[in-house]
Amino acid sequence: MLGHLQNLMLSQGGAQYGQEPVSQLEHALQCAALAEKAKAGSALITACLLHDFGHLIHNLGEDCALEGLDDRHEILGGNLLEPFFPPVVTEPIRLHVEAKRFLCATEKGYWDRLSPASQRTLDLQGGIFSPEEAEAFRQLPHAAAAVQLRRWDDLAKVPGQLTPDLDHFWQIVEWEVLESIATDLTDPIE
Repeated sequence: MLGHLQNLMLSQGGAQYGQEPVSQLEHALQCAALAEKAKAGSALITACLLHDFGHLIHNLGEDCALEGLDDRHEILGGNLLEPFFPPVVTEPIRLHVEAKRFLCATEKGYWDRLSPASQRTLDLQGGIFSPEEAEAFRQLPHAAAAVQLRRWDDLAKVPGQLTPDLDHFWQIVEWEVLESIATDLTDPIE
């Protein structure tokens, strides 16, 4: 299955990343590279690489947001990846859109720093959190990782940015899967 995921990234990743000046694959590689540079663990690097995987697998077109559609890519991708990765990978993926809504509600000037495309999609994704929604998000187990992923996501839109290639990051993805399997094998049976 991992080979299939990698092939999808290679075959579909050349598509434009919405209205951003990079492709889907460039965006994923930049996000993962930022996490790696920050010395994040393999789970968060994997989440960064795969956070927009849902964009590659829906059939709504390259920029359905311009047509007023929220592709719910975070849920689609998280659900598809869940059988292969632990929650420490899939939950930040599922929560990275909510992290944008949270940061808009809690960090002065955050909305202004979003790209125009991210500002446009915010309304489709539910808008800025209320204070109550922000507090509920803050309490989620993987909220901090999702916020960090979101920050790198926002920065990963630089045309021509040099990054390691997909093979480099795929070794980290494979390691994360092996770690997850090893943990499952050593967990006591309840």
